[in-house]
Amino acid sequence: VQLQACGGGLVQAGGSLGLSCAASRRTFSSYTMGWFRQAPGKEREFVARISRSGGSTAYADSVKGRFTISRDNAKNTGYLQMNSLKPEDTAVYFCAAQQLGPNDYGYWGQGTQVTVSS
Repeated sequence: VQLQACGGGLVQAGGSLGLSCAASRRTFSSYTMGWFRQAPGKEREFVARISRSGGSTAYADSVKGRFTISRDNAKNTGYLQMNSLKPEDTAVYFCAAQQLGPNDYGYWGQGTQVTVSS
């Protein structure tokens, strides 16, 4: 499965951005999907996760209440809606599919840059 993340960009603090992650195969619906991010000089960190059906989600404490993960299996696409963005949300965001461990996934997208200015 190939994953293509897009939707990043530059936004002012307090603004919103929506990311999408398009999968190349319909087997996407068989996989848990996650979003991660990596800021300069920092390790990659978990952001959010959604179950195969979309019925269960989990978020990092730092984004809870501001970010929403969703998916449309008919379109083989996952989403991350980010509201009330903060400068500390600045990072490269990656989507992933097929959870193998807590933060271990079988498939990764190439990443999209999100920059939040103060």
